[in-house]
Formats: sequence, structure tokens, C-alpha cells
Amino acid sequence: MPDHDSAIHLERFNESHIEGITALYNDPAITRQVLQMPFQSTEVWRKRLAPDNERVVQLVALHQGSVIGNIGLEQFSRIRRSHAGNLGMGVAVAWQGKGVGSKLLAAALDVADNWMNLQRVELSVYADNEAAIGLYQKFGFETEGLFRDYAVRDGRLVDTLSMARLRRTLKAD
Repeated sequence: MPDHDSAIHLERFNESHIEGITALYNDPAITRQVLQMPFQSTEVWRKRLAPDNERVVQLVALHQGSVIGNIGLEQFSRIRRSHAGNLGMGVAVAWQGKGVGSKLLAAALDVADNWMNLQRVELSVYADNEAAIGLYQKFGFETEGLFRDYAVRDGRLVDTLSMARLRRTLKAD
């Protein structure tokens, strides 16, 4: 079996990745697990490129030049919330369960911990997305709450979990 992990390269999201990111999030299997609308244009993603904002880190995972995953970390800009950030990610279906999410999450959390000095990283995930929940738990995220009927997916209201990773909790272990 080939070593997929060594063939995965991470880069900061830039103009050259827009077509790949658009394709990733327009895959119906991915769209249904994130809060994006289907059939997004490349212009939507072009506008999301952060203009040299140190509080936003957007990474892509590449395999042979093709986008196979994405993660975004944004430090909150409000002074009293500047110790915290929010995380969102997506991994191409063919690459799920092969270490791409772990590689992206490890890189984003390294930046959060060692460069942004974030004490709290938050995310939300659909309550039935067991694979993603397991990944987040592996990295120290804990469920803090359930949002009932949070979002529309497949024509129905579905629940999400609020999860967070606190550095002070990790240090105590």
C-alpha cells in the first residue's frame, strides 16, 4: 500500500488553488457536511482569500498538485475573544480516512498554539458526522453543546455539536 501521507503537501491557500477548492466544496458529499451552499462559483472562493490578514490561516492539502483538502483557522478579532479562534475544514471523499484531515488539523493547531498563542479553538460539526467527531476528539476537542435544528441539510433540519479544544486542559494531562 502506498504511503499517502508522504505524498500529501500542505500550502497556504492562494489564487492557484481556487479551481480545486471550488471543485472540493461543490462535491455533493462534501457540501452536505459543511455549511457551504452547492454550486458555488470560483468568484466566491476568490473573495474568501484573506488579504494579508494575520488572524486568518487557510491551508490546502495537495496530492500531485490537486486540492484534496482545506482547513481555515481564524482568530477572533474582538479583543475579549482574541485568545480564541474558529476552525473549519473539508477533505475530498476519496481521501477521507487516509490522514489528510489529521495532517491539516495538526498544521492548523501548530499555528494556533505556537504562533497565534490561541488558548481556545472552536468548531461546529454535524452531530451525525462520526468520522469528523472522532478526528477532532483525537486532537483534544471536547463537545461543549448540542445545537438542535441548527442547519438545513437534504431538506431537513439537523443538529450540530459545538466542540472546543482548550490548551490549559491539554497541559494538565
